Amino acid sequence: MRRIHVIGIGAGDPDQLTLQAVRAMRGTDVFFVLDKGEAKADLTGLRMNLLDTHLPDRTYRVVEARDPERDRTADGAAYSPAVGDWRSARAGLYERLIGEELGPDETGAFLVWGDPSLYDGTLGILEEVLERGSVAFEYDVVPGISSVSALAARHRTALNRVAMPVQITTGRRLAEGFPEGVDDVVVMLDAHQTFRRYAREDVDIYWGACLGTPDEILVSGPLAEVAPRIERLRAEVRKRKGWVMDTYLLRRHHRD
Repeated sequence: MRRIHVIGIGAGDPDQLTLQAVRAMRGTDVFFVLDKGEAKADLTGLRMNLLDTHLPDRTYRVVEARDPERDRTADGAAYSPAVGDWRSARAGLYERLIGEELGPDETGAFLVWGDPSLYDGTLGILEEVLERGSVAFEYDVVPGISSVSALAARHRTALNRVAMPVQITTGRRLAEGFPEGVDDVVVMLDAHQTFRRYAREDVDIYWGACLGTPDEILVSGPLAEVAPRIERLRAEVRKRKGWVMDTYLLRRHHRD
């Protein structure tokens, strides 16, 4: 029976891998890596660095494949169907890779940024592959340090305050307003800097881009004061690298 490890690799720092992740990597025959194009080639380079760092004496194969294109113009009601189509295209790719590149008694692995359980589609895609029934395998999941955990650690702050909830959401959802009854909101997948909508409110921000990499940038403070700086830094990183991944915590001051 083929076996697949879904390994959370943290935000990019080789030191963020857990001992469990390293152990799973050492038991892997084939690593599947999706190529996202020249603009994001350094993401593939970060994965290769992880392998070089933790598997210096191991023999393994790396199988690269081009990630299916996703319709990033889809919005509103068209957004979820577009994501569904993209995931199905990925499922077809995974199905082919596992069937053609992984021997019947071998172990493969997908190296997932952050943690596989948080805003990542790998687990759902693998379930879709199994449901198709053309290739059989078992899989397990190794948790990783998410960008959310890395953000809080780098800013030396807790995500929640005493007896208060914290909610993790997306920029798309934040555009609809702060979640009801929540004053501490972690925002991921925000390509439009939605935090700007709250610059007039009594809100602090803890922001981080390229967490866990040599290009890491951190900014914190009252949102009204630091928002322009965040916008400028984010634009500079995107221009220089061709991409930017950022995460932030918005902390609204307690209301009476």
